[in-house]
Amino acid sequence: MRSNYFASLLLVVACGHHGADTGDAGGSDSVATPDAFAGPWADFPVDPIVDPSAPANSATLFGAAGSGATSGGPCMVEPEVGTLYPQNWLRPRFSWIATGTENLFEIRLTAANQINPLVVYTSASTWTMPADIWGRLSADTVEQPITMTVRGATYDGMSALTSGPEIGSMGDIAVANAQAPGAIVYWTTSGGTALRGFHIGDETVTTIVQPADDAPATKCIGCHSSTPDGTFVAYSASQNAGNGDPTALGFLSSDAMGTRPSFITASAQTMMARSGQESPTFSKQHWQTGDHTAVNMFTVGSKFEIMWTDLEATSTVQNTGWGVIARGTDTGAAAYASFARTSDQLLYVSAPTVSSGVTVSHGDLMTVPYGARAGGTASPIMGADTTTYNEYYPTFSPDDKYVAYNRVTDGQSSYANTQAEVFVIPTAGGTPTRIAANDPTSCSGKTSPGIENSWPKWAPEATVDNATGKTYYWVTFSSTRTGGIPQLFVTPVVDDGSGTLETYPALYLWNQPATDHNHTPAWDNFQLVIQ
Repeated sequence: MRSNYFASLLLVVACGHHGADTGDAGGSDSVATPDAFAGPWADFPVDPIVDPSAPANSATLFGAAGSGATSGGPCMVEPEVGTLYPQNWLRPRFSWIATGTENLFEIRLTAANQINPLVVYTSASTWTMPADIWGRLSADTVEQPITMTVRGATYDGMSALTSGPEIGSMGDIAVANAQAPGAIVYWTTSGGTALRGFHIGDETVTTIVQPADDAPATKCIGCHSSTPDGTFVAYSASQNAGNGDPTALGFLSSDAMGTRPSFITASAQTMMARSGQESPTFSKQHWQTGDHTAVNMFTVGSKFEIMWTDLEATSTVQNTGWGVIARGTDTGAAAYASFARTSDQLLYVSAPTVSSGVTVSHGDLMTVPYGARAGGTASPIMGADTTTYNEYYPTFSPDDKYVAYNRVTDGQSSYANTQAEVFVIPTAGGTPTRIAANDPTSCSGKTSPGIENSWPKWAPEATVDNATGKTYYWVTFSSTRTGGIPQLFVTPVVDDGSGTLETYPALYLWNQPATDHNHTPAWDNFQLVIQ
């Protein structure tokens, strides 16, 4: 069961504060300059870190740095070589796949501005960097290579190695001169549907709402987004736990006191309770007293249209309390509409047919003016309006310069497609960029296409580094590369200042429960209270 069939719902999320979220879209300037990271620094300890599972003399057993067979060593799965971390990332976790009988491992990190290497010995296949070391490293060793090497050996459990060491994965990772702002709220289908969330850097997630928190009739919740002030999350709901057929909607606060936005009128509640609604979205330009407007997909006649609803309405009459966004000569059905961050435009998918408000097989990406609820003439995004590909799930970057979206061969369904990959294209049109984060590490045995990479969403702000001219964007998406179940990942997309995009391997969010099925992330300045 997916969230593709729900009716729209607003949920109050308690106001809290975490970090320096501003709520503004667009970009902010990076403060630090390259000279600030010169060093040298003693962020890594002088002596190796020896895990209790490893023998005390592990360093002696492994011998000199870089010694051993040059092949046959362990494969580092997390982080991938080439990864670029935001400075406020949760402390890095290192996970690797052993070869043969290897049962003792060395991780070594070196950087030009660090006096000591970081050396770790463990018999486990996972090691997480202590928070104090990560805090210093992420502040001091920025925008420069950190060389990562993993070696493996077979220990006899008494005093000696019976094979090895062998050198495994080796290459550079780095920390960006930028942070990834805001909070991610995502949909999980494990143990019944729920919305969970966390701020970037949090090592745990919290359940924000589940069906039992809503009206007794609600059995399933799904597609969701933030209101522009981050105070509320809007989502879809159903009375049917099995397939998500749309029914009604309700309101409640995160403290289960039943509060809701004071401006929501009885007429608005009636309209929002109608069957057939999907994927609510909002604009900062239309989120103030006298103009609190929701836009979502709605079945009008026999096809899905982009609908606006006045949340302060005193009437349920069409064109007074609600209406359809006109799209000029585009007579196709509409799917997955969303507002721009910095302009009064809507981004959507046009297709001959649309089911459940989001599922298409012949989608093209389009923009259309909001036009004070009247709409306007729709325009295709050239390069993402092809007959070769089915283009879908589009989302504007925080400055509206780029669109991230999914793509499969035309005629294939957008629903749970293992051929799905994430691309980025200029909003003005151009050549799509396939992001490197689509690809799992080679030793995982998985390739893309062949896993589902879907539902991309940008961080709510980008960071401009005035020293280099680079703009740092961050994208989260869901991927089935981990055990075949959908999990959340984050990746940077960097504009080098000339419009050329640099993309990087994916960063795994290890704070999420590893066995949960996690989908459809929304990334915004949600004002979450993390328990």
